[in-house]
Amino acid sequence: MSSNSVTEKEGSKDNYYVQTVNMDATPAPAPQMQPYQRTYGNPAPLGMLAYGTVFLCSSILTLDAKQVGASNMVLVFATFYGGISQTLVGMWEMFLGNTFSATVFTTYGGFNLSYGALFLPQIGLAAAYPGEQFYYAIGIYLAIWDLITFVFLLGALRTTTPIIATLGFTVCALTCLSANAFTGNPHLATAGGALGIIASFGAYYGALSLFWTQQTTFSFIRLPPLIAAPSNV
Repeated sequence: MSSNSVTEKEGSKDNYYVQTVNMDATPAPAPQMQPYQRTYGNPAPLGMLAYGTVFLCSSILTLDAKQVGASNMVLVFATFYGGISQTLVGMWEMFLGNTFSATVFTTYGGFNLSYGALFLPQIGLAAAYPGEQFYYAIGIYLAIWDLITFVFLLGALRTTTPIIATLGFTVCALTCLSANAFTGNPHLATAGGALGIIASFGAYYGALSLFWTQQTTFSFIRLPPLIAAPSNV
């Protein structure tokens, strides 16, 4: 066998190797995927606008403005705007983890739906309570919601001044309207309507302070939120 053939065999042998695997070696980390940053909107302005609009309409009719005293128009606002919108806002706030806001908006969504149902003849509330009993029933109804609103007011003392003012004037308005239902004193109805209008403007201010942002309008239009208390109190 010639020396050239031996060299060729050795060269072909060097072209093959056995790959070994180290079982103790740490595996390479898998590539990490960047988490998707989802942005959620703030549903609170919608709920406060609905709250203020229903209360404003009801208060204006309570004052018998332009001899429009019938409460049937409240049915439209209370049911299709206040009731539905505030209930949805409450569910969205619960999803975002805001328990207080979710409770308040959902409760007032139910209040608006039930208040609108008072004027539905199919419910038969007026027929079930003849005479003065109907007004006494309305007085009890408003007194219960007055108590619920007072509970919300106590829980909102560290929020913002517009929210505190809205709930505070709502308590005063419902107190006057409930007393009017029991006594028939027209001055109490006038006071309740006026206080309700003030409460509605407080709700509007709170909504617009959250709705008018740097992304939507100019700085001289935006409203400050007016924080009532520092977070460490």
